[in-house]
Formats: sequence, structure tokens, C-alpha cells
Amino acid sequence: MYSDTHFHFSMIQERTCSDCSDIILQMIRQNCFFAMDIGTSCDDLLPRKEAVARAVSGILPEFRPSAEHMIHYSAGIWPDVVSIRDRMRRVDILEEQIRGDGSITALGECGLDHHWNPSGEDGRCADDFDSDMYDAEKELFEMQLKLARNLELPVIVHSRDAFADTFEVIKKTGYDNGIIHCFSYGLEEAEHFLERGWYISFSGSVTYTKHSKMDDMRSLIRYIPDDRILCETDAPYLAPVPVRGQPNTPLFVEHTYKFIADIRGIPVGQLCDTVDNNCRTLFKLK
Repeated sequence: MYSDTHFHFSMIQERTCSDCSDIILQMIRQNCFFAMDIGTSCDDLLPRKEAVARAVSGILPEFRPSAEHMIHYSAGIWPDVVSIRDRMRRVDILEEQIRGDGSITALGECGLDHHWNPSGEDGRCADDFDSDMYDAEKELFEMQLKLARNLELPVIVHSRDAFADTFEVIKKTGYDNGIIHCFSYGLEEAEHFLERGWYISFSGSVTYTKHSKMDDMRSLIRYIPDDRILCETDAPYLAPVPVRGQPNTPLFVEHTYKFIADIRGIPVGQLCDTVDNNCRTLFKLK
């Protein structure tokens, strides 16, 4: 029933293969139409596919064809400091992996992250980003947008605290095909992306918006056109209320759907159908 445009199997690093097999089986039984395993490093495609294959092998044989049809893959480079510095070589590796695989549905995630918080997993801080690094991060993003255009693939864009620079790179490249994932900006910013043809994807984070900002969030959720809205997990992060604080899984995306459907004043099944259709269009699915 529920689509999931951001289905990370990085959860395999934290869960047993049997746990992941159980999650996949439950998704199939819930008629999940679409799930995507997202890349973040230039050379992580093969390990991710192998991890998914191990999990799929753990479900009942009669369900395996459904799992293989449901799960799709992207490949991209998240803007960590090391990747930014080594961007030329890593984009070459990324292109080689994508062209050598032939089964990629999207490029990403890639983009800009100006949430320079040294307590985060990547240890980024403002001192890492002098003017050269700042420009290099935008260059890494631009290189991947151009690669996506050459490969005719939609792009999964990561943009955190970086609206102006993200929009600048997108406008400069002129390739408007993909998702602004885990959307964290306001209605005005959404309008700019929508005018260029981008999809807006909401994660579980919308369910725990601060009370003082909830009216703005409701207005934003109501504003996104039916043909441009997506919902996602971003597992194992951003678990929605009422499971906030737990490692996220694609099974929890139903809470995000219910929250958004209620704000838009529609049945949750209608939102599911809308998102499924948008996935079909964006990712050119049959």
C-alpha cells in the first residue's frame, strides 16, 4: 500500500539479516509498491545490492519475485568532506559503477549540507569549509547533476540549510528532474523548486514539527500539488511520531502517510495512490 522513495538498507548494518528479511516480507504483505535503496558513496552499490540480496534470500521463495520487483537502487555521493576533496576521482568511479550495473533507477543522494555540526556522524564543522571547500562542495553537486542528465536519470537531492546554494547549482546546471528529499524548507522555497518541476518529499520529521511552526508546516503540506508530492522513510533515521527515537524502518512510513493525509483532508489510501502514481512517472516504472 505504501510507497517509500527513500528505503535505506543501511539498516542492515544495525540489524540482523533475518530482521531485514522480516521487514521486506511485511512490506510485500502490505502491498508496498515501491522501495528504493539509496547510495551515498561512489563505490557502495555492489555491497548494498549484496546486502539486499542476502535479506531477500531469507524470505519465502514465493515472495522473492515480488521483493525483486519492489526494490530499486540509486547511486550517488553524499557531500562528506573526503568526497568533496576527492570529487573528480569519485565521480569517475560513480559513473563507472552506474554504467557497469545497468539497473539504476536514480542518481543520488547528492547535494549540499550546510548543517555543520561536529557532533554529527560525519564530524563536519564550519572550520572544514573555507571558500575553496565551499565552492568544491557545489562543484561535486553540479558534476552529479550533469552526470544524471547524461544518463537521463532522476536525481535525489539532499539539501540541508543550503537552499540558496542548492537552487543556484540546479539553476546553473539546468537539469530539473528529481526529488528534493526530506524537504526541510518553507512554502516559498517549495514554490521555487516546484516551478522548475521538482518533486517534494516529506519524511517522518514533519510529524514532530515544533508547535510554533506547525501552522506553517500544515500550509506547506497542503500547498504541494498532487502530482509533485512524495513520502519517504530515510531509514534508519527520522522515525515519525509515535515511534520517534527508534531506528526507523520502511514499515513506519505509514505514520507519515497518515499524518500528511489528515492535513490534506483526504483518505490515506488516496494519498498512497497519488504517491504510487508519482513514483511511476518520476522513475519511469511500468
